Amino acid sequence: MLPVIFASFLQSQLWHFVPLVVAISLVYGATRHELMRPILANAFKFGVWIVGFVVVIALILFLVSTRL
Repeated sequence: MLPVIFASFLQSQLWHFVPLVVAISLVYGATRHELMRPILANAFKFGVWIVGFVVVIALILFLVSTRL
């Protein structure tokens, strides 16, 4: 099942989401810190927050679309 999900992910335009989240997280982390370790730690935390937020919004939209 995982290869099917991965293949459908690559065929959609959602694969643009991964480098976008990485770039945004690194830039956000670099604006807060100067050393590499805190930048990467902050970028990881912020990236997890972004992904979680997008997943919650996607679930809400999915539920709304299936209820109508």
